[in-house]
Amino acid sequence: MNLFPISFQQNLLPYDGELYYYPDFIGEDQGFTIFERLKDEIQWKQEPIMIFGKKVMQPRLTALYGDPQIPYGYSGIMMEPNSWTDLLLEIKLKIEEVARIKFTHVLLNYYRDGVDSMGWHRDNEKELGKNPTIGSVSFGAVRDFQFRHYISKSDKLNIPLQNGSFLLMSGSTQHHWEHQLPKRKKISGGRINLTFRKIIG
Repeated sequence: MNLFPISFQQNLLPYDGELYYYPDFIGEDQGFTIFERLKDEIQWKQEPIMIFGKKVMQPRLTALYGDPQIPYGYSGIMMEPNSWTDLLLEIKLKIEEVARIKFTHVLLNYYRDGVDSMGWHRDNEKELGKNPTIGSVSFGAVRDFQFRHYISKSDKLNIPLQNGSFLLMSGSTQHHWEHQLPKRKKISGGRINLTFRKIIG
């Protein structure tokens, strides 16, 4: 297993993709304030997904917001977007300045504690196009976010995503690297993650 060091605002992936991390993108105090607002204002749901042909409940809460009349589907779920809120639009505009792309939707995940998680996957749905750019903003408890190369499985990267941080995934990352948020049972605090994306239909 090869572990690669984290360098601020440099491509963190050694090959086959682009990954940039901005740990202080939004201030710590403001990050906790936004976390509480999102927890209360977002229309959270817990929905079933298909895993190896079986329907199971996702180990987290989710929500989709974005441009109207453009649904988004993954793992057997088809989600209809809620209308943008003022807070989500404010965050969207802020990260678009860095990403240099106009996002159409944001998929929100609420990990209520360290037991909530997300398994290995790639954001490579056909609705996202060939080389999708994903902008990920995190609020609340620090959680490990892990990458591994889809073919070799041996090249790995672990990033403890800070409160108020921004992670930008672009280029061919979603083709060659998969990512997960593993369980961390000692963590009691909640974390909310916003993954902005552009759906091209």
